[in-house]
Amino acid sequence: MSTVWTSPDAPRDIDAPAIAAEPDVAAWAKAMDTESRLGLHGRTLTQLLFGEPVLVRSERNGWSEIIAPWQPSSADDLGYPGWVPSSHLGELPSAATSPVAVKVPTAELFSEPGTGHLSDLSFATVLASVDHADGFTRVALPDGASGWLADEVLRAVESPAVPEDRIELGSLFLGLEYLWGGTSTYGLDCSGLVHAVSRVLGQRVPRDAHDQCDALEQIPVDEVQPGDLYFFGRPGQKVHHVGFVSPEGMLHASETGKRLENEPLLPERRTTLVAAARL
Repeated sequence: MSTVWTSPDAPRDIDAPAIAAEPDVAAWAKAMDTESRLGLHGRTLTQLLFGEPVLVRSERNGWSEIIAPWQPSSADDLGYPGWVPSSHLGELPSAATSPVAVKVPTAELFSEPGTGHLSDLSFATVLASVDHADGFTRVALPDGASGWLADEVLRAVESPAVPEDRIELGSLFLGLEYLWGGTSTYGLDCSGLVHAVSRVLGQRVPRDAHDQCDALEQIPVDEVQPGDLYFFGRPGQKVHHVGFVSPEGMLHASETGKRLENEPLLPERRTTLVAAARL
């Protein structure tokens, strides 16, 4: 997977694992303390999961200016814009049918059913399925290769979803440390949580909270049900936070320095609650 940056000059020394030719996002996230994570503001934008398509607009000194069409954004009609190391890009598989999504935090990708470890894939990775055998699904990989994933870690993207699915999937990450721009198992921000869970459930929603608020069907705040969304903003400013309505209150990735939590909707949160929406 690849982190998307505001410019080729944005990464710091501590970000080296994230921009290496073979990025180690888990090690990068683990190495950062709260101060380092706060420093990502204005540097990182989002993340691309394995096999996610991009459009390349330009290249410069080993970096590619890309658009991520699976991540709708008001910044560009074609998708989310940003920069990634060119070494992170490859050819997409030709197959594009029967998509399946990783529904667990990490899934082991095998070269053959149950054997030959290739890599670990993040939650919300979506790949095309091309075959089934003995409780495993063969998926198309970039550059024409293929691999196998256990059926138990996958969900057919086209399967019907119910609101409870959002709470169940989001709850997989309770305690995960907030990561600005995160859309993966290794770190999530508030809108990244909503975007990733929706992707697993076959719903393509905008990447950022303010765009989610603008694009989704709004409902009265006093009519929300678990699985709906709360949006938060300050007078005269864009929506800055989003969370899933839950039986306990709200399931959300709070902010840098905190962890993903499911908690009552506290009074200080209610003062900035500006809208609700239904997926």
